[in-house]
Amino acid sequence: MSDKQYVPPKVWKNEPSSGNQWANINRPEAGARFERDLPVGEHPFQLYSLGTPNGQKVTILFEELLALGIKDAEYDAHLINIGDSDQFSSGFVAVNPNSKIPALVDNSGTEPVNVFESASILVHLAEKFGHFLPASGPARTQTLNWLFWAQGSAPFLGGGFGHFYAYADEKQEYPINRFAMEVKRQLDVLDKQLAKNTYVAGEEYTIADMAIWPWYGNLVLGRAYDAAEFLQVHTYEHVVRWAQQIEAREAVQRGRIVNRTMGEIWEQVAERHSAADIDQALKLKP
Repeated sequence: MSDKQYVPPKVWKNEPSSGNQWANINRPEAGARFERDLPVGEHPFQLYSLGTPNGQKVTILFEELLALGIKDAEYDAHLINIGDSDQFSSGFVAVNPNSKIPALVDNSGTEPVNVFESASILVHLAEKFGHFLPASGPARTQTLNWLFWAQGSAPFLGGGFGHFYAYADEKQEYPINRFAMEVKRQLDVLDKQLAKNTYVAGEEYTIADMAIWPWYGNLVLGRAYDAAEFLQVHTYEHVVRWAQQIEAREAVQRGRIVNRTMGEIWEQVAERHSAADIDQALKLKP
């Protein structure tokens, strides 16, 4: 660690401080950086994503809908490689001006609808098909409470703790301690909620579980940042129980591997255009 203390300049300038790939992807300006149209498949729903936790939320919901026999939920999942800056193409920016995955184009109606932000996509699909989001009343409110809790909390886990613990050029005590404290507080919030409920929003499996599991479920199952021991995730026994329960669902096992290009070979389905794409990968599972 450098002994030289950082002193912020009077006016911030975009001057990359290192060669860290993940630190230098974004710029202070929005918009397209190059011209490229997005590919379009044959199904009503065109998803442009990557198998990160935010991407997994949407593919899990699609697979859950298909598991219910809803054929109209068929989708194409196109890979957006954020390391290669695919999210800054003119085609992607036209769907999501914020240049973040996932982004969805819904062609099932009379005109295309662009949907971005993972929670918005979950609500859009749940309402369209009438599943995994109660139609009204307290149960709907509780589901949305926890869905938006996830949207506000997960950046502390991913962009905060995960970045400084796993991806930063050097480990720094202050930011790691700051974000570890918050992640453990969030795990405790979930643990207390799940001590008295089967699922996050109550006794019904909803899009709130699908939004939270890819972040906190994968964390307590030891799949995130190699930080299970550091965070003592096993002590959150109710979160662990819930995470294992969600993982056992076939649709979750299918959805979590879509648009993935890392991990075991059976966990990699770079693009999904039919159920067979996932079936072929899962056949390789030991």
